[in-house]
Amino acid sequence: MGDLVRVGLVGVGTIAQTHLTVLAELPWISVDFTVDPHLVVPPPFRGTAPRHYASLANALDEHQPDLVVIATPTDTHADLATLALVRSTARVLVEKPLVHDLASLARLRSLDGDVDVRGRVFTAHHFAFSPEVDWAAERIAEHPEWGPVTAVTSAFYDPYVLRGDQAFASYTSSWMDSGVNQLSMLTRFVTLTALTGAEQADGGATAWCTAEYRSRGAVGTARLRSSWLTGSSSKETTLSFGHSDVEIWIDHTAMTGFAAQESRLLASYGTDGLTPRKVAHYRPLYESLLSDRPGPVLSFDTAATITEIHHATPDVERGIPR
Repeated sequence: MGDLVRVGLVGVGTIAQTHLTVLAELPWISVDFTVDPHLVVPPPFRGTAPRHYASLANALDEHQPDLVVIATPTDTHADLATLALVRSTARVLVEKPLVHDLASLARLRSLDGDVDVRGRVFTAHHFAFSPEVDWAAERIAEHPEWGPVTAVTSAFYDPYVLRGDQAFASYTSSWMDSGVNQLSMLTRFVTLTALTGAEQADGGATAWCTAEYRSRGAVGTARLRSSWLTGSSSKETTLSFGHSDVEIWIDHTAMTGFAAQESRLLASYGTDGLTPRKVAHYRPLYESLLSDRPGPVLSFDTAATITEIHHATPDVERGIPR
């Protein structure tokens, strides 16, 4: 991208504050405009309020951004991404999940002959950039002798039960909210191939899903638990290497991890506690996005695969409940 990157931010809710914090650290970034029909006064960027608009169409009439960041409710993503693709030449970063259903994914795919969807649309799979995930991926790359990942167990808990009906209105269900984070995080370690089980309970507040993957020539199963029935946030993932008795345990909430082989500690990771968790995610995400070759976990193809698995209906013939 150019020496000065002009950004337009669409949606200025909670997650937009993290985007603005990270973008403000980059001296070559200019936030030229914000968009939100529900806000009159935009948030400041480096002490100055950008131009603000009620609609993206009006903003694109006045600006030629290099990057459009879409941080709005999921059911608006496809329409806003389409508008940005057709009305500008900008890269488009869409908050995860990319779209809310398979029909919206098909609509975006259908544009690829007219605009460069695969080259311009990226998804903010921020969990895949968290420092403990980077650390684990580096250890796996350094140790091919550990063999394939033979099993994965991941549990993501958020205390959204305290929000009552507002949680369902905002996030739909624990699987819809956490599942995309779990799946995108796992793409750093394995190649996902299919959703093989999906059970939701407690009105969608809890879920138990399984996904098939490939790792170094072997096939394995990831067990994915998500729940809002908890008093505090807790997110952990364990990667097992059955051929070598190695296990990697990562705590996404504390941004820590360790690798062990039976009773022997092989490696460990910790942070200084000074960087907020989401800032620690979005800093490397933007570093990758703004480079000449954004990482594959940001790509449209990866988002499409995750969307298809996330929304899949497991096969009854395999003994998996619908």
